[in-house]
Amino acid sequence: MSHTHARTAVIALGGNALAPSGETSTIYDQFRHTRESLGPIVELALAGWSVCIVHGNGPQVGDELVRNEVARGEASPLPLGVLVAATAGWIGYMIQQSIENALLRAHSPRSVATVITQVQVDPTDPALRNPTKFIGRALTQKRARELQAEGHVVKTDGNGKLRRVVGSPAPQGIRELAVIKLLVEQGMLVVACGGGGAPVYEHPTLGWEGIDAVVDKDLAAAVLARDLGAELLLILTDVDAVYADWGTPEQRPLRQLTVDEAVAMDEAKAFGEGSMAPKIRAAVDFVRRTGGRAIITSLSHGQQAVHGEAGTTITGTTVTTVTRETA
Repeated sequence: MSHTHARTAVIALGGNALAPSGETSTIYDQFRHTRESLGPIVELALAGWSVCIVHGNGPQVGDELVRNEVARGEASPLPLGVLVAATAGWIGYMIQQSIENALLRAHSPRSVATVITQVQVDPTDPALRNPTKFIGRALTQKRARELQAEGHVVKTDGNGKLRRVVGSPAPQGIRELAVIKLLVEQGMLVVACGGGGAPVYEHPTLGWEGIDAVVDKDLAAAVLARDLGAELLLILTDVDAVYADWGTPEQRPLRQLTVDEAVAMDEAKAFGEGSMAPKIRAAVDFVRRTGGRAIITSLSHGQQAVHGEAGTTITGTTVTTVTRETA
């Protein structure tokens, strides 16, 4: 079943969608949240779209670090790059199984595959020397001192908690692009770039080597969407739209943004650096390079957003109204 000429959508699913903040999610909770998050994905699949799903792993990789810490006397800890690949495996399994069950119920013959993905980064990226991405849980003063003695960087997050921070280099390319493309052209739904992908760099003599960092999953999704020639980048997060004057009594959702408007707001520091700003930059990069459209919305509004009825749609310099017939 070839879908070579089908429209392609890349859907970026936040790790918090599967393990909401403020909730200590067991794996059973995460399976439930995964099943609940699939509406827009399944709808696009049943409408004949080619679909790639990129997911985050912030809460999950944090839990893996805790397991490493607790068991370090019994089992050798795994490096961060390996933990990214590990979480991409089991989160991919949850998403894959949940989509398969939804497609079976809808009597769809389409299949799902998870590709553990390596994402190329620049080993001289300044982000590696200036760690800013918080991972893992809050640390005690004692544990923070121990980690710092081991060479890890610890900073205080926005909630005043001591946490590990790691470098988050910009994604340059997807190593498994040819494999993903082949699967998409055969009509498969593909889970790829899990957790932003395992970051790798090209070593002059050893070839591809892993690096201990975390790639932003929205930026990785934008690179994947660009290189697949996707028409749609759908970023599902925990807010229903991009807001102007966020956090003030004047806050209001923005339904349409041109690339120029989004860039101007970003330059005016209108977006949270650790939250909305990377999503806006990913959307802008994708739209600029492809002429496609990007939508930022919450999980629960994903289906309406595809039809232009919810969320924030970011387009080129001219805004086009999307109707249900063309969505």
